[in-house]
Amino acid sequence: MPRYKLTLEYDGTNLAGWQRQKDAPSAQQHLEEAIHRFCQEHVTAACAGRTDAGVHARGQVVHLDLTAERSLFSIRNGLNYYLENKPVVVLDIENVAADFNARFDAKKRHYRYIIANRPSPLVLDAGRAWYVRAPLSLHPMQYAAQYLTGHHDFTSFRAAGCQAKSPMKTLDAITVRQEGEYFIFDLSSKSFLYHMVRNIVGTLAEVGMGHRKPGDVWKILEAKNRTLAGQTAAACGLYFMRVEY
Repeated sequence: MPRYKLTLEYDGTNLAGWQRQKDAPSAQQHLEEAIHRFCQEHVTAACAGRTDAGVHARGQVVHLDLTAERSLFSIRNGLNYYLENKPVVVLDIENVAADFNARFDAKKRHYRYIIANRPSPLVLDAGRAWYVRAPLSLHPMQYAAQYLTGHHDFTSFRAAGCQAKSPMKTLDAITVRQEGEYFIFDLSSKSFLYHMVRNIVGTLAEVGMGHRKPGDVWKILEAKNRTLAGQTAAACGLYFMRVEY
C-alpha cells in the first residue's frame, strides 16, 4: 500500500485545530473528506504536530496510505479540487517509505509567531497576528530570549493540559526581529510542550513592554512554576512553518 507525505498550508482562524472534533471543523477533517471524495477511501492522516484552534500552518506535514497507487500530480490536484473553498491546501506531495512517520521521524520543528504592534486595531491582519497596542522594545526581548536556548526544564512555560511525559526540552534556536510594526519570533526544536511557544512569546512581550526585565526570564525558567511566567499569547499569531526530517 503506497504511503505519501503531504505538506499542507491552512488558515486556522475558523478551525478547531488540526485534530478532528465532534462539533467543529478541523484541518484533518477537511483533508480526509477531500481524500474520500477524490478516491472513495477512508483514511486517517497523521500529522507532524497538532495545532490548536486558531493556529495556522505554512508547512504542516502529514502521512497517509492509499490503496491504489496514483501519480503525485493527480493526487495533489485532485485533493486541492475537493478542498476548494476550504481553508486547507496541499502544497506538495511525495512518495515515502512504508515506515515513514510524519510525527516520529521529525528531527526539528519550526514555529513562527507574529505580533502586530501599533495604536490602531487590526483589519487586514485580524486573525493572523496578535494585536498588542502597548509599545514594544526589540532589544530587551532579544536579550531575554537567549536565556531560553539549550536544554532546560520548561515547566514554567508548559500549559496545565500538557500530556508530555517530561518538561525537559531542547530549544535549538529562538530569534526575535522587527519589521516595521511587526515583531517576528522564530523558534526551532525537535518538539515543544503544549502552549510552550505561546507562553514564551507572552512572557517576552511583557519584557518588551517593560513590565519585566530580561533577566527575569532566567529566574522564571529556573523556578519551574507556570504562574510566574507571562500570559499565553493569542493563538492567531502562531504559525507551524516547517519540519525537518
